[in-house]
Amino acid sequence: MRGWPSTRLLATLGLTLAILWVALTAPAQTPGKAPRVGYLWIGAEGSDRATSLPGFRHGLRELGYQEGINVEIDYRYAGGSIERLRELVSDMIGSKVDVIVAPGVIVADTVKQATTTIPVVAIAGDPIASGLVPSLPRPGGNITGFSFVVTEFGGKWVELLRELAPQVTRIAVLWNPLNAASRELLQAVREACGNLGLTLLSDEARKPADLPVAFAAITEQAPDALIIDTDVVLLSNRKSIVEFAAAHDLPAMYGLREFVDDGGLISYGPVAFDVWRRVAGYVDKILKGAKPADLPVQQPTKFELVVNLNTAKALGLTIPQSILARADEVIE
Repeated sequence: MRGWPSTRLLATLGLTLAILWVALTAPAQTPGKAPRVGYLWIGAEGSDRATSLPGFRHGLRELGYQEGINVEIDYRYAGGSIERLRELVSDMIGSKVDVIVAPGVIVADTVKQATTTIPVVAIAGDPIASGLVPSLPRPGGNITGFSFVVTEFGGKWVELLRELAPQVTRIAVLWNPLNAASRELLQAVREACGNLGLTLLSDEARKPADLPVAFAAITEQAPDALIIDTDVVLLSNRKSIVEFAAAHDLPAMYGLREFVDDGGLISYGPVAFDVWRRVAGYVDKILKGAKPADLPVQQPTKFELVVNLNTAKALGLTIPQSILARADEVIE
């Protein structure tokens, strides 16, 4: 019919518009060269595949990145060794990555000591207390990222644990003294225990090799329950921690749901998947030219309470309806 474009013309126009849309929305990069992102993890390969790595990859895909096509990810795992971590950081800096993702205070601080020029997206409990940045709104320097811990969690953990197991009077806390946020959380737990007349027992693990010693100390202390901090060293070794709690019939409160997914009893803390999804957003901004100094350090915005009924049954515990009604997820 006269006055109407031909089918061929419409098809050509549609293809042109589609190509233009892809060109406008695709991540910025040097022609012929995909940007390179360095990813460092203190633990063994695979120990980050519950929510951390999946969340990061999901966030990248949402932004149009495809590994091996328009972005290269250089994954490095230290296997719990600080010495190995330093070697990986040095090697990664030498390979001239465009941005480094540094989960945990130990990793982030190691990277900070090694470079002041490569942009870094850190995920740490308290970036200010840990000396990573001077300010959350204006981090300055080459480091920005996400604060992973809210100090008030400490008191909430004690309250939930006592609600779940009213007979508890002695609580052991496993934490990493190298993590400034962990020190703050420990103080919050101590205050909550004092208010409820509970005895607090402190056990430390700076690195994976410290865990057997910590387990032996906890066994000797014979607590009624455990609280496990959110530190990445503990997260990377969550299976051995969960197995220890089960072997000693100890109700345990965890700061991250990954522990509960692996058989832990109960967790309350930030939604790690969401935080890591947002990490990808900061990587994207930096690859497109933003400076870490201008990107404020963000805090968690989503939190979750997760309960494992199978573990409760194995411990002979009945989860109170008051907790079940507030739970974001109940694993059966």
